[in-house]
Amino acid sequence: MSKKIFFALFLFFSSISLQAANNEPAVANSTDTLSFIQHVEEWYKVNTNYYSITFLMACESSILPVPSEMVIPPAVYIAMDPKSDLSIFWIIIFGTIGAMIGASFNYIMSMWLGRFVIYKFADSKVGKLLMLSSEKIKKSEKFFNDHGKTSTFIGRLIPVVRHLISIPAGLAKMNYPSFLFYTALGAGLWNIVLALLGYLAGENRDLINKYSHELSFVFIGIGAVLLVWLVLKSIRKKKQ
Repeated sequence: MSKKIFFALFLFFSSISLQAANNEPAVANSTDTLSFIQHVEEWYKVNTNYYSITFLMACESSILPVPSEMVIPPAVYIAMDPKSDLSIFWIIIFGTIGAMIGASFNYIMSMWLGRFVIYKFADSKVGKLLMLSSEKIKKSEKFFNDHGKTSTFIGRLIPVVRHLISIPAGLAKMNYPSFLFYTALGAGLWNIVLALLGYLAGENRDLINKYSHELSFVFIGIGAVLLVWLVLKSIRKKKQ
């Protein structure tokens, strides 16, 4: 399951749970009824801080399936609210620190456990639950071997490879200070890109709020379609 599918499922099930909690239809026009997007925004306002950003980005850079697209852009979006105490600059900094922590976890774990254990874990039930596989590890190793030390920088900008590139670095026992340096550069650049997306969303806050109910249906529709696709794909694999 890719991070995009994970994100869609998150939107789909969250929207259902929020509507059930309100016990009101999503299309209600009452000003007391918040759309799914507004509910999510309120949740982020309450729960987003530099500690949570660091923690979630550490998870994203480790083996836990937390998409960075669900961390940095929403945080920047919230930071653009005049009432927010968050700073876009510090969101990027703490997001990068979190990425370095998560990448270091993968690096140390891989260096200590070795290739055999890492590959076995990736193909285990727990590994699959964490969206790992030996094929993904192989892809990351090949990328690392092809690009050398700079792969820990370039790899941070490539989907799938991004959060796994620290594993082959650990297996190869790459110089740790160099590993941290390239990881910080790559993660910092990626966080800047994500922050820009959040900034652009914040610039269109009024437009988003105006069409929030319509956008809620779009998210639910996307989540439903991807959920059906995921189920059909799983059934097809079992038949094969």
